[in-house]
Amino acid sequence: MIQIRTDLAMEARELYQEKNNKEVEGVAVDRDELNNATITRVEILDEHGVEIMGKEKGKYITIECPSLRKADADLKDEISKLLAKEINQLINKKNLKALVVGLGNWNVTPDALGPKVVSKVFVTRHLFKMYNKDSDNDINEISAISPGVMGTTGLETSEIIKGIVEKSKPDLVIAVDALASRKMERVNTTIQISTSGISPGSGVGNNRKALNESYLGVPVIAIGVPTVVDAATLTNDTIQLVISSMTKESKPGTEFYNMLGQLKEEEKYQLMKEALDPYGANLVVTPKEVDEIINNMAQIISNSINIAIHPSIDLKDVNRYIN
Repeated sequence: MIQIRTDLAMEARELYQEKNNKEVEGVAVDRDELNNATITRVEILDEHGVEIMGKEKGKYITIECPSLRKADADLKDEISKLLAKEINQLINKKNLKALVVGLGNWNVTPDALGPKVVSKVFVTRHLFKMYNKDSDNDINEISAISPGVMGTTGLETSEIIKGIVEKSKPDLVIAVDALASRKMERVNTTIQISTSGISPGSGVGNNRKALNESYLGVPVIAIGVPTVVDAATLTNDTIQLVISSMTKESKPGTEFYNMLGQLKEEEKYQLMKEALDPYGANLVVTPKEVDEIINNMAQIISNSINIAIHPSIDLKDVNRYIN
């Protein structure tokens, strides 16, 4: 099976369905259609599902909202609440000790999502230590770190996080990172939450050692947004639009366009990749408005984390004091 680059479980499922015309065995799927968003819940149940999907066992919750690229304040608040609700269902909120990890390179805008989220998280661990408290009815003990990338630190990100976990002993790690998608329409419009951990650098095909419960010794919730696609994916999507347009305008039964239309998604992607690779042109691509989009996404995700993990903090509080 040709490997099209994607970090989204729902896209891995779509690829299998397109090729086999059936649902993936060992995978449970649920879908909710809301006013401004669609939530797809994919749960990989067994090793058979792991093998087919190419992803670890666990829950993968994807929120799609096409309007996020030009989100106003009301929409950002709505998606923040929606995301917080999904996070809440995965955590034990009482007396929680959590470490929020912002993965990525703060000097590269499409990869700066994690560090930007960390800068807006309401950290409280120092307050618990200062007042020698083990618990509080209003807030939980939260710490946060943005460890940078191996190219600037010379250290494996996973090693840094493991050391912090061993020293601070959180109950939970929440890792935020930029991802890659197989479709341009999902770039910066989709948020994925998973319980299976995350591999730093996966969005640009530079996978490092995974941050997961097996390695860190505590549960890991990963939150990611696809901020990039590779050039082969972009070209493939563009050609598909051209084919659809020209097929409508051409005479029925035109052999050339019928042939193009019958190519499977994987075959078209591989064709584009083979054409671009000899020229070193299979680049990683992101929209030109990426600065504003990353800022908006960072606000949405940090707001959702703040209201999900602190019992007495709501959206009004974080919008007024933290952002």
